[in-house]
Amino acid sequence: MKSLILISLLAFIGQVRAQDQPTAIHDFKNQHVIYADLGISPAPFNLSYSFPNEISKLKYKNNFKPILGLSYAYKWFSMRIAFPVLPGVRSTEKYGKSKQFALGFDYNFKRLYTDLDFRIIQGYAIKNAYTFDSSLTVNNPNKVFPELGSLNLALNLWYFNHDDFKMNALQGRRAHFEKQVHTWYLKGTLNYFGATNESGAIIPSPLQDEAQSKTSAHVYSALDFGIIPGYAYANRKNNWQISGWAGLGPVVQSKFYTLDAGIQGFLGLAPRYDIRLVGGYSNNQRFFLLAANFDNKSIAFNTLAYKQYFYTIRLVAGIRIPPKTSNPTNGRQRN
Repeated sequence: MKSLILISLLAFIGQVRAQDQPTAIHDFKNQHVIYADLGISPAPFNLSYSFPNEISKLKYKNNFKPILGLSYAYKWFSMRIAFPVLPGVRSTEKYGKSKQFALGFDYNFKRLYTDLDFRIIQGYAIKNAYTFDSSLTVNNPNKVFPELGSLNLALNLWYFNHDDFKMNALQGRRAHFEKQVHTWYLKGTLNYFGATNESGAIIPSPLQDEAQSKTSAHVYSALDFGIIPGYAYANRKNNWQISGWAGLGPVVQSKFYTLDAGIQGFLGLAPRYDIRLVGGYSNNQRFFLLAANFDNKSIAFNTLAYKQYFYTIRLVAGIRIPPKTSNPTNGRQRN
């Protein structure tokens, strides 16, 4: 009998302490969440090589467009519509016109989070190409490649070693954190990416090396996979939240470059980093956040290196509206 009383008392004390502890996440799935986001998602890339005229790097940039997104979420349902709000951030005369297409999908289940990212950008320019192209000037310094495009297809799966680390709370729109949460994670990643020039070589002919056929390729591409470890952290104080994660690790990579004569392929390793940050103000009625994620992609063909930087930066603002509750009126009872 004494043992039973002691066990009951300990259970009661444990329950009281658990109630005193704040829950890690406040979920707003039962509220109507309406928000807008404005952001940029450039994908510049560089080619590094010992080019003539002491040139060591070519910088390829596109004329990206700011994207405005309008979203609505309630319970399990969410929808986002996005469209460009400007024709291009950069000068059309210097960088030409770029076409962008993006498709994404994500899903969260318990400790797992997965996303699919597909991007295509067509229209690039080599910055300051006047240093090797006599047809260009300081006032018109860039060489425009309207048929040069890049592609990125990424499928990722994260495992977070903590029940309270949820993606909805990290994003800060449909939920937010109520206390500090941190954990290690593993990211499985599968990627296909690269650059293609439909009208010729990616590297201009004055910079091509006749002894190295890879400098005259019109496609550089890679397929890679790997598991990347990392660390995730989130905290919220006085309605100000900071959350994110960072990871670093290698991937196994099959890499290719394509010539008119055929395709050359190799197998190797490549480094990957995985960074995502979200911070800002969030209470039960509204939120204002700055969100950023960074993903590098690289291919090394011995002395020739291809590096592309996929990153997205967004300002997000929205409101959370509780559903209307029906209050039945008390009518008079008739005899």
